[in-house]
Amino acid sequence: MKGDRKPLSAKAAKSRQQRAAQRATGTGRSSAAPPAQAPQPALRTTLVSIPTDTLPLEGAFYEPAGGATAGAVLLFHGNTMNFYVGAPRFLPPYLTRLGFACLAFNRRGHDILSTRNSRAAEGAAFQSTREAVADNCFAAEWLAARGFPRPVVIGHSNGGMLAVRHVADHPDTPALVLLSAHGGGKGLVARASGAGLLAGNRLEEITAQARASVAAGRGRELILLPGWWYVATAESFVDLLSDLPDILELAPRIACPVLFLRGDEEPAELYPAEEFQRRAKGPCVVEIVPQCNHFYIGREEVVATSVAAWLARSIGLRGAVGRTPSKAARSGARRR
Repeated sequence: MKGDRKPLSAKAAKSRQQRAAQRATGTGRSSAAPPAQAPQPALRTTLVSIPTDTLPLEGAFYEPAGGATAGAVLLFHGNTMNFYVGAPRFLPPYLTRLGFACLAFNRRGHDILSTRNSRAAEGAAFQSTREAVADNCFAAEWLAARGFPRPVVIGHSNGGMLAVRHVADHPDTPALVLLSAHGGGKGLVARASGAGLLAGNRLEEITAQARASVAAGRGRELILLPGWWYVATAESFVDLLSDLPDILELAPRIACPVLFLRGDEEPAELYPAEEFQRRAKGPCVVEIVPQCNHFYIGREEVVATSVAAWLARSIGLRGAVGRTPSKAARSGARRR
């Protein structure tokens, strides 16, 4: 009964008064206040196709949401990899926060074997050094046509080896980042096979087989390999033996600032950071990432933070890097 209703507590009375005030002023739930705006993305990503003299190069172009203010970065992937794995995938969010636009793209020698719109095979099994060097130039020209004539160059593994060649041919490059770049040169296949890759313990046999196939006009014949990357054409294997750029021979031509990063689980004889540093014409910083393998599994933030911080210092980007690194990143790479 109404006469038996208990008086409101002070808290309940205050709540009732607030609801009444909201109804009177139109500030309650039924008000027509504008909805909160969704947060804007930090970067824009566009899938691109870059023409060449044969097959186009597929890739992704990353731009800061507010536009590129620091220039652009070319990202070269490693052997049998592509633009959407590894460093070309995890670096752009860090680099766009510095104001860089980033182009990650497939060379024609991407993955091991692939097809696109037919049953014709393509990929790293068919790659040649000449074609890879040309692909990097096609990508650079694509960027130049969009207002970025002097991009920073970043390459991982085989992409790092190719990056050294590209920068030697483009001396106005402002900075170069080598992520576990292998040494290249005529001894690379022997060194890699000795580590269990490529031809493994059958190097002499497979070399003879590849040379014989090329001499007989069967250069595009596929040969199975006991180690990664498991299959290559005869002419591609011969190319690896004889036509790879040697990064130590090219080092005296590299005058721009260089960051050479390597995981501590990677052998220096395959990824010669310290010797490259000694021979380079310009300044070269070597950083060794602890508890890190060739693909940076679980150490992506350490690598990305190191690269971004070094670029900010080397190019003089004030107010970078975009966010405070985690404790793991702050305790990351050791500089030499």
